[in-house]
Amino acid sequence: MFPEQLDDRRAFGIAQALLDGFNRHYRLFREASAAAKQRFEAADWHGQQRAQRERIEFYDKRVDEAVERLQSEFSAHELPMNVWQQVKLHYIGLLTNHLRPELAETFFNSVTTKILHRSYFHNSFIFVRPAISTEYIENEEPGSQPTYRAYYPTRETMREALHRIVTNFQLAREFEDLDRDVDNVLRAVNQQFGDFRLRTNFQIQVLSSLFFRNKGAYIVGKIINGFRETPFAMPILHNSKGRLYIDAALFGEDEMQMLFSFARAYFMVEMEIPAAYVHFLRSLMPRKPRSEIYNALGLHKQGKNLFYRDFLFHLRHSSDRFRIAPGIKGMVMLVFDLPSFPYVFKVIKDFFPPQKDTTRELIKSKYLLVKTHDRVGRMADTLEYSNVAFPRGRFDEELVAELKHFCPSLIEEDQNDLVIKHLYIERRMVPLNIYLQEGTPEQIEHGVIEYGNAIKDLVAANIFPGDMLWKNFGVTRNGKVVFYDYDEIEYLTDCNFRKVPEPRTEEDELSGEVWYPVGPKDIFPETFRPFLLGNEQVREVFQRHHADLLDPAFWQGHQERIRAGHVHDVFPYDVNKRFARQARPRSEPRQNGGAAASDTSTASSVI
Repeated sequence: MFPEQLDDRRAFGIAQALLDGFNRHYRLFREASAAAKQRFEAADWHGQQRAQRERIEFYDKRVDEAVERLQSEFSAHELPMNVWQQVKLHYIGLLTNHLRPELAETFFNSVTTKILHRSYFHNSFIFVRPAISTEYIENEEPGSQPTYRAYYPTRETMREALHRIVTNFQLAREFEDLDRDVDNVLRAVNQQFGDFRLRTNFQIQVLSSLFFRNKGAYIVGKIINGFRETPFAMPILHNSKGRLYIDAALFGEDEMQMLFSFARAYFMVEMEIPAAYVHFLRSLMPRKPRSEIYNALGLHKQGKNLFYRDFLFHLRHSSDRFRIAPGIKGMVMLVFDLPSFPYVFKVIKDFFPPQKDTTRELIKSKYLLVKTHDRVGRMADTLEYSNVAFPRGRFDEELVAELKHFCPSLIEEDQNDLVIKHLYIERRMVPLNIYLQEGTPEQIEHGVIEYGNAIKDLVAANIFPGDMLWKNFGVTRNGKVVFYDYDEIEYLTDCNFRKVPEPRTEEDELSGEVWYPVGPKDIFPETFRPFLLGNEQVREVFQRHHADLLDPAFWQGHQERIRAGHVHDVFPYDVNKRFARQARPRSEPRQNGGAAASDTSTASSVI
């Protein structure tokens, strides 16, 4: 029920204050994203990574500022229900011609849910459903930039068009040899499409802003020929002399999915109309939920909002029950799922066994570290929620009993709802230990190789996973191994990797106890062996591909390089796609793992 009249003068002032808070947030967000181009041109890699981390914190700061303003200027917590209904209606009116209405609605929800009681959390007071359409939003101001540019080459002018696509971004840094790069891209296009016929509507559409992440800048677009649309991306990197080059040409939805993976850091993109970018990217990756695309663009709060709407919609159109998630139970997290929904729900327990010397706040800080760090395709992104109301009737009684036993401080029953006060949601994957137990010999070999590659990619990003057991890693639908248990994660450079000392006496050698002193950050890679390599087939593959992980020198060497300012390249695409790699002799060996030493830059990078 909405009020018949908008007669409370405070309501419009609150609505305007809320929109002011959002506009300030997006202005700062957009400035940080736009500055990524200058940082890329200046090769300010540390600044780029720092800006990526800091930008994640912008949203919560602006929400807290808005809450404080509403409390101090309007005594918002004392206002009656009728006023809050009017606030929402005024806010809808203010968004009629807004270029980012969906983000502004989410900001409204974020602020008001910090003030209002949970009983207000329905569509009369907050935006459970969107009120303003994001279809066909355009900025009609003179001089405004369109979301994408369209090029209409013929076969004869294709090379010229590709050259113009790159130069139109006006990067203030010279290319090493742009003609060579364009030739490489043109060959890749011909290999991708073969001897195809250009239809009358042949065109290349390219998003107007570059996508920046760490040391890479990406041109993203699609090639349209008749009824066929082919997504593409071109990564631009720096060489050792500070000049630019196009490293690869990526084609197709699967390549785009890897580039925009939920296990990678967010892009920095200068966007005037985010919904238009999401619409374009969805045409490249129709299987990727809009929530994940918003996340990939750094708009993770909007991603959370859309995810939750999708979740509620799924609940309404399903009938299965929440259950304890299959697999080995964790000591820190209680994990449950809904079989028909491809995600898991993780709740921090109230108490832990003695060997887990941790706290709830420390665990939350580890998950925040992962959120703000580069995940290099090997750490799953998490969505964090508070006060989530689930239908009590959809829960298995065994799960309810476990929640009440292990997490009583986080559980509240409210009529027909079971409210969980804090939880994380992650993409569901096949636990690696189950994958190995049930896999064919070929799958076992793939899983073990990928496991080692995942650890080496994490090492390249200055991350030590802590608990390296197989059960803490998952396998995605495309066979990639991803880490997802963060309660013992540490920066690699904070750890002390040691060799197990030689026994002093025969008693030491035969002792079942650790007889040498061990500090809180001491790690002995040799001791990984009995926990990881009990299975003979697993051991043989591991020893053949990743035996260096059992050697302290491997870890110490990476620490030294990271402390010296070097970080290995970790490419979000198959290294065999790289033009430079394609030019090498076939006999050159490929390094183990996804982290590859750079052949084009003296200071390595995470791309």
